[in-house]
Amino acid sequence: MSLDTAVVLAGGEGRRLRPLTRNRPKPMLPAGNRPILEHVLDTLVDAAVERIVLVVGYKHDRVQEHFGPSYRDVPLEYAIQRKELGSGHALLQAREHVDEPMLVLNGDRIIDPSIVADVTDAFADRGEPTLAVMEHPEAHTFGAVRLDGDRVSELVEKPMAGEYRLINAGVYAFTPEVFDELAETPKRDGELDLTAAISRRIEADDPVWGVRTDGLWVDATFPWDLLSITREVLHTNRIDEPETEDTLHVAPSAIVHPDATLRAPLVVGPDCEVGPNAVVGPDTALGRNVTVGANATVERSVLDADTRVGAGSTLVECVTGEDVTLGANTTVPGGPADVALDDRVYRDQRLGAVFADRVVARGAVTAEPGSLVGPNATLGTGVHVRGRIDEDSEVVR
Repeated sequence: MSLDTAVVLAGGEGRRLRPLTRNRPKPMLPAGNRPILEHVLDTLVDAAVERIVLVVGYKHDRVQEHFGPSYRDVPLEYAIQRKELGSGHALLQAREHVDEPMLVLNGDRIIDPSIVADVTDAFADRGEPTLAVMEHPEAHTFGAVRLDGDRVSELVEKPMAGEYRLINAGVYAFTPEVFDELAETPKRDGELDLTAAISRRIEADDPVWGVRTDGLWVDATFPWDLLSITREVLHTNRIDEPETEDTLHVAPSAIVHPDATLRAPLVVGPDCEVGPNAVVGPDTALGRNVTVGANATVERSVLDADTRVGAGSTLVECVTGEDVTLGANTTVPGGPADVALDDRVYRDQRLGAVFADRVVARGAVTAEPGSLVGPNATLGTGVHVRGRIDEDSEVVR
């Protein structure tokens, strides 16, 4: 049974990625210097999928305006999830668009094409619901899976640490009957999860098959994950820019001063400018139209489009949103850090600082490890930042 259609669930906000998701959905955050969702679509196109339905929701216009009606000549259709009511509810929004067997996957994870191929091949043999299963050292962070041979015997939503080693990789193959099964699945706490419908099927002794697979699988859940995703993208050479070396990519329209130093792996996007004696890289991505001033150092960082880094600045393990201005001698020394998100503290994370969209730092600003600066905040000259700075704040000495 062939799989020519894919449904990509790309409607989530990504609350634990705030403040970066204040103005765009999680799948549009950068992996390298391109949105995560572009990498997902590349995987599907490379797997010979002929039609893609994107389920969008939060800030859906950002997705639709970026991709339009097609991607690499593959038609795109859009189904809108008006409220975030769970992954099962998101898939149900595609019902009017799909009446054939389909691949289903998340739009916020970068995966190896071999994972899709493994699920497609297994589904072709049986024609029954199939999901990708992977070994993962932190299965308690994701949904765990118990197998009986090749058959899924249990999905565990919140496993205990160390108890499981197999995870649900979030790549599925279904027949259109999945829509009826979702419609009949009771909501929990007002949400309809895809895994709840699958678990209900398992409990009814209807077969769900698990295919063991491996390969690149990286998830963006927290701000520091954007650094690790970018590192993976760079090291596996998944950048669509002309190469100058295996892991050093400089767009033809970028201007790099002859006295600047570029350290691979690195991507320098279109229309960037790197000034004299600047040092950029390794494990760094510069989005479109980023400027790095003279004598500045940027390493293990992700700088999104239109970011300006002033002369003499030092940025380590830094993530910026779009249209960020960091004045001269800005200092971000890098992690480890204890980062407070959603009333929980995450210990020893490799995160220097996050500057969300349109932050302006006037100059000589220092950000302690783990600082999160919200959109449109202004940091006065010489300010020392720690913890969270709220959106639209103005901080002065």
